Amino acid sequence: MSSNLRTYIARRLILLVPTLIGMTVLVFAITQLFDPIERAALYITEPRQARFVKEIIAKYGLDRPVYIQYFNWITQVIQGNLGWSQSLHMKVLDALVTRFPATAELAIYSTPLIILFGIYLGKLSAIKRNTVIDHASRVVAIIGWSLPSFWLGIVLLAIFYGGMGVFPPGRLSEWAEALVRSGEFKLYTGLYTIDALINLNFSVFLDAIYHLVLPVITLTTINVALIMRVMRSSMLEQLNKMYITAARARGLDEKTVIDRHATRNALIPVITLSGLLAAGMLSGVVITETVFEFKGVGYFAAHAATQLDIPAVLGFALFAGILFILANLIVDILYAYIDPRIRLG
Repeated sequence: MSSNLRTYIARRLILLVPTLIGMTVLVFAITQLFDPIERAALYITEPRQARFVKEIIAKYGLDRPVYIQYFNWITQVIQGNLGWSQSLHMKVLDALVTRFPATAELAIYSTPLIILFGIYLGKLSAIKRNTVIDHASRVVAIIGWSLPSFWLGIVLLAIFYGGMGVFPPGRLSEWAEALVRSGEFKLYTGLYTIDALINLNFSVFLDAIYHLVLPVITLTTINVALIMRVMRSSMLEQLNKMYITAARARGLDEKTVIDRHATRNALIPVITLSGLLAAGMLSGVVITETVFEFKGVGYFAAHAATQLDIPAVLGFALFAGILFILANLIVDILYAYIDPRIRLG
């Protein structure tokens, strides 16, 4: 790693602190829309404390100036206290930790497919510009991007589960769920496919994959279109630049020109989009998780919102905000690695 790159990463890490503070200020500002009694729920860690609302208001200064309230609130957040979720009857942090593996499993299997297919199809479409392949891929992209995720999910369920009796909703079949909850199966990560491999239980692994098929197809079909279109546009822009003409004039073969020169630079906007896509996946795909009864973070957030579960909604907002900030940090570092001009600037 060069010194310039190390300096660039150090600067980005320093800038991460005010960004995180700004995000927490925005989330805290939302709490000011509620009265002190409702805000007191953010400091409850168990049901019996709900009887001592006045004491909580006094202890955490919920009737005092805003800056004192923010300091008390952020102190609790740093300690891991995000409040009590009335909808799930558990701590908000525990709810997020419990539900995150389901969302992570969807993201792990969907995001690489979306990015790889999107880059490949976009690159192919640009290289074969104005051919049948280009026109066909563009039509597929428009159709895929236009499909509502809830509609596609319901259609897939109706065809495969309702009509053919395969690929059911949920994360596991009843027998696999019972086995996982028994003492015979140890949960290490909460990701059933990973834990099944660790336990050397291939029947649970296959069952988990079986349940992932439809939600992964839904997410891939809809999101691959956007990556593909951005890649195609960026690739066409690079192919028309002078350095590509110069590379060809030097006698480099077409594969080298495309793979080593055009593709590398064309990936820069795709990296941004991919980072945001990954963060969005990890912070929960509400509609897909709801349609397929895949009870992850997105499902939890949607349920909390319908129940007016304020601590849970704010906890989810903090969780999602942190994910997007970290995703932007990773994207910035990848930018600098791919294009040295960025870190030199």
